[in-house]
Amino acid sequence: MLYTKFINTTDMTAATFADYTASAEARNDITQAILGHTFALCQALEQDFVNESIRRQEFFLASAVDREYHEQKIADLKRNIGAYQFTVDTGRKYHKVMMTTDGGSRSVHCFVDKKTGEVYKAASIKAPAKGVRFNMLIIKEREMMMDSADWAGGYLYRKG
Repeated sequence: MLYTKFINTTDMTAATFADYTASAEARNDITQAILGHTFALCQALEQDFVNESIRRQEFFLASAVDREYHEQKIADLKRNIGAYQFTVDTGRKYHKVMMTTDGGSRSVHCFVDKKTGEVYKAASIKAPAKGVRFNMLIIKEREMMMDSADWAGGYLYRKG
């Protein structure tokens, strides 16, 4: 008895090279969008650091004996001197958002999955913590993440 007699060829999906190329382009577009959102997160974190540092210096300025020091710090921060830098290091599976201090020490701020856009809190310099915190591909989650992003990473802690 022939086994090929029972195969229904009309129900089989035939993936053509054009279909494969289109899906590969779509995957590439998604990964590029995730990288762009990751760079936008870095900019938001840098801006939050500057704003928070200026706010802190203005608080100390109100009761300071040496006002010139705090005024100079505020001027430096507005010129982006002494501010922390946030950069993206791309690995095999994740984009690492790295925080670099003005002294040169580096630490991992968070991890972003290159394919899915899921954001994870850092467990160590090499691995993310378990549990997705945000998904950059979901617009509402991405906007909420960008609005609540703070340079110290408090927005990455789970609530509840």
